[in-house]
Amino acid sequence: MSSVLTHCPYCALQCATTLHPVARPGAVEVRPAGQGGLCRKGWTAPDVLTVPDRLTKPLIRDAAGELVETSWDAALDFVAERIRALQSAHGRDAVAVFGGGGLTNEKAYALGKFARVALKTANVDYNGRFCMSSAAAATNRAFGIDRGLPFPLADLGGAGAVLLVGSNIAETMPPAVAHLQGARDTGGLLVVDPRRSATAGLTEDNAGIHLQATPGTDLALVLALTHVVLQEGLADTTYLRDRTDDPDLLTRSTASWWPERAERVTGVPAATIRRAARVLAAAAPVHGGAGVFVLTGRGAEQHSKGTDTVTACINLALALGLPGRLGSGYGCITGQGNGQGGREHGQKADQLPGYRSIEDPAARSHVAQVWGVEPEDLPRAGKSAVELINSLGTTDGPKALLVHGSNLLVSAPHLSSVRERIASLDLLVVADVVPSETALLADVVFPVTQWAEEDGTMTSLEGRVLRRRTAVPPPGEVRSDLAVFAGLAERLGSKGFSTDPAEVFEELRLASAGGRADYSGITWERLDAGEALFWPVPHDGHPGTPRLFADGFPTPDGRAHVVPVDHRPVADDLNVEAPMYLVTGRLLQHYQSGAQTRRVPELAEAEPEVFAEIHPRVAAQLGIGDGRPVRLRTARGSMVLPARVTTDVRPDTVFVPFHFGGVEAVNELTNDALDPVSKMPEFKACAVEVTAAAHPAAGVSA
Repeated sequence: MSSVLTHCPYCALQCATTLHPVARPGAVEVRPAGQGGLCRKGWTAPDVLTVPDRLTKPLIRDAAGELVETSWDAALDFVAERIRALQSAHGRDAVAVFGGGGLTNEKAYALGKFARVALKTANVDYNGRFCMSSAAAATNRAFGIDRGLPFPLADLGGAGAVLLVGSNIAETMPPAVAHLQGARDTGGLLVVDPRRSATAGLTEDNAGIHLQATPGTDLALVLALTHVVLQEGLADTTYLRDRTDDPDLLTRSTASWWPERAERVTGVPAATIRRAARVLAAAAPVHGGAGVFVLTGRGAEQHSKGTDTVTACINLALALGLPGRLGSGYGCITGQGNGQGGREHGQKADQLPGYRSIEDPAARSHVAQVWGVEPEDLPRAGKSAVELINSLGTTDGPKALLVHGSNLLVSAPHLSSVRERIASLDLLVVADVVPSETALLADVVFPVTQWAEEDGTMTSLEGRVLRRRTAVPPPGEVRSDLAVFAGLAERLGSKGFSTDPAEVFEELRLASAGGRADYSGITWERLDAGEALFWPVPHDGHPGTPRLFADGFPTPDGRAHVVPVDHRPVADDLNVEAPMYLVTGRLLQHYQSGAQTRRVPELAEAEPEVFAEIHPRVAAQLGIGDGRPVRLRTARGSMVLPARVTTDVRPDTVFVPFHFGGVEAVNELTNDALDPVSKMPEFKACAVEVTAAAHPAAGVSA
């Protein structure tokens, strides 16, 4: 085969790559396409195609409890029979489906359709609930629409200031750092992070300001920044009057957050807060500056108040007059490879394709017509991810779970509870590429295709739709997730499920037409011709919409809505028994649950095991040195892991990466308390006790 132009399989940056097949079956070499670059994960991505434990045949659990190879027909027949029996005994909602933000647009769309048409279940959600849901909720209520970046990423390069709240893009998407250089050159890079992360390090040498706030206090800090902008007369009052619904409400809601009060809550000096606010204001268009961007990431969003924290960031952007201005704005840095497209096409509990509400009668009617069913036959909104997981195997909850593109036994919070709920199921079915921690617990495992083995589309963090192209054939008996949906749907008596991704995309276009995320004017032919198409693209020939909000907001009154918010502590706050904060995050070498990257030798050798970053002062108090074992204990469990002694963390903070599974999974300790609006669990901060451990082996205990 000749070389193939496609994209990296990892983060939402979706760097363009050229794949060159080599002599070894299923193997490729990767090179950046055009002038782009790749991070370490991108360069080593081809290794995942040929890992020794790649799943190549369906597996079924035998009478002895072992997973053994079987045929596709036998596996599909078994699953369909069990689904029919469970739904006959317990109702349609006895079967649940859990998707992933790494699935192509076509697979995400087919998953949502399969759940609602073939299974007729309301119980469908996905792991994007763990990622961008707080930002989505906040932008929907403020702007009337959710697109991670409502502008091209390249726009950042011309800005005079960039405020990053809870994002470590230097490690999560390194090629994006180049777009921060303009802000760094003017001393305008502002990073809010309790750690001196690689991104926070970019502010050194007068390139910006690191605001090293106490974990869980980003909301208070942003309220104080907005307070300074408003009280010092730095706001864009004309913009607020003409483009927002209630400027006075913004002033009233931030009036009590003077910097000295915020200092007591956040630990960031009042003088630093004032200086940061003035840097942002000086770069704002209203003062003749080059432009400002306010960007949030998981560090701000994965809290029980994540939606309010993002809302505060949006309110700050409104005060400065940024959204809809060329070269300025607010945006969410989407994480998963198709985190944007994955939340647009119906695999979320409350959504139908086109980013429509499943409770909207007009949306139900439109999508039902495309699917060839009656609107009243479509289920209503189901449970969010954590709520769904917590209901598994309960009296009124699902008895079966089908998982596609997610590794719940690493990525979900409070894992001991997750493990207990999964064990109570009558049927667990997992479609995966490798035997992930979740797949190893399944009754049936379907081996499915991955990035270089399939065609389809992905949507980047900018809302740009991209083509994924096949470079090598899948190994063994591997099939697409589309084949799983189609095979089960046929056995359940439901028609209209194609295994051809091009055909599925054509149906997706029809289903999305008229919705907020309108793909109806996008075709594979236009993408293959090299057009850069940002949704919405509402009709054939439409050029796409790289920048939103220039002429107004898609709200009923056309204005951005000011939503008042206030700070509150983390759900599991510090106490006498647990006097420090546990925070979690990512590493340069690994991705998400680590199911892929932990199998790449180069990456695994660079970061082979979990660790806990602790401050030298804490290490001295514990009487331990670098590499010695520490025990972390929260209200949900404890684990032992080696310490990394570093001044990069605050003395009140412990940092642990979340990419590791089994006894190294830090999500055994994290809190599943939910944001009341987005239903995002509070991964990012909880109270922890830190003590010296007697033995060096990593492990988890209740």
